[in-house]
Amino acid sequence: MAQHILDILKDRGFIAQVTYEEDLYKQLENPTTFYVGFDPTADSLHIGHYIPIMAMAHMQRAGHKPIALMGGGTAMIGDPSGKTDMRKMMTVETIDNNVAQIKQQMARFLDFSEGQAIIVNNGDWLRHLNFIDFMRDIGSTFSVNKMLTADCYKARMATENGLSFLEFTYMLMQSYDFLELYKRYGCRLQMGGNDQWSNMLGGADLIRRKEQTSAFACTFQLLLTHDGRKMGKTEKGALWLSAEKTSPYDFYQYWRNIDDKDVEKCLGLLTFLPMDEVRRLGALEGSEINEAKKVLAYEVTKLVHGEEEAIKAQEAAAALFGGAGMGGSIPTTELTREDLANDARVTTLLAMSKIAPSNSAARRLIQGGGVAVNDEKITDVNALVTEDMFGGDGLMLRSGKKKFHLFTLK
Repeated sequence: MAQHILDILKDRGFIAQVTYEEDLYKQLENPTTFYVGFDPTADSLHIGHYIPIMAMAHMQRAGHKPIALMGGGTAMIGDPSGKTDMRKMMTVETIDNNVAQIKQQMARFLDFSEGQAIIVNNGDWLRHLNFIDFMRDIGSTFSVNKMLTADCYKARMATENGLSFLEFTYMLMQSYDFLELYKRYGCRLQMGGNDQWSNMLGGADLIRRKEQTSAFACTFQLLLTHDGRKMGKTEKGALWLSAEKTSPYDFYQYWRNIDDKDVEKCLGLLTFLPMDEVRRLGALEGSEINEAKKVLAYEVTKLVHGEEEAIKAQEAAAALFGGAGMGGSIPTTELTREDLANDARVTTLLAMSKIAPSNSAARRLIQGGGVAVNDEKITDVNALVTEDMFGGDGLMLRSGKKKFHLFTLK
């Protein structure tokens, strides 16, 4: 007998909280339409979105129908969850452009053929609401006293700027989304990050009140390190799913270099490897755990960027760390001979490549003995690069064991 999808998600480490768990088990014994919301605050998804996307893929493989809800309407308000200040207001044009970019990314992870999954934009109904009608119909069902007990609101009310009424209505808007998706598509389950728990409870309760039928909420664990820090933060910022924002090589290297204690959890959450294999890899110790990290990095990069880019990143890393040469999808900057004539200092290249945040930081790196050009250690803070240092593959700049940048000469 096939394993129940909730048990699969629990076994892999996804589930944080569930409403009416026994009833949800019964509901998911039959094909069920569910949704996850994505607010288009940028023109790309980032690794924080990857957990719900993977859960959606597992659900779809178990025979359930995903709705990826783009927040073209709710993004005009801004979710206060996890924020200490009000989000920056975005124009309709920016929001719509972000939605279009994210739609393209979603197609990598879910099967949208023949309506097996659909993408919907809540701007289609939220942007045209009549305020008085909405408040009479929906606002009348919400208790302000109960809303104020939600963690997202309590945290914001404790800040200097407090909570705006605009953001206070976010819970109503997200709850209304669930009701609208139920009416349009028979959606019975909302899934998402655990920081959305209060909003999701509001939506399930609204359906029960308005439609006298059951609706469910299920939240996922946030992607945290073993000591409770958010994963996906790099020196360059967020770990994006867009190759333009985070190169496949940098993406690969992030997972290749995670802490040993986080390997098994990430294999369970971020790949489709069978759990027996996940546990085997996670149990490796000492230098052998590096093999598990290579598997993790390859599998996640393959899912996000495709097999070809994953192979390139894998080969590039193997070349760098194995001394077999240079190439693949290493972060690369093209220089001209005029660039070299104007400023050929190693410190300038360190800053240009973002290996060091500034020239002064670059000097400190060199003084600390961690900088090399083409595997030659640099000890002089005034060292220059010359044209003859650029071989057929270019010039490799390295800081420590994990930061590399390739410069080519035009």
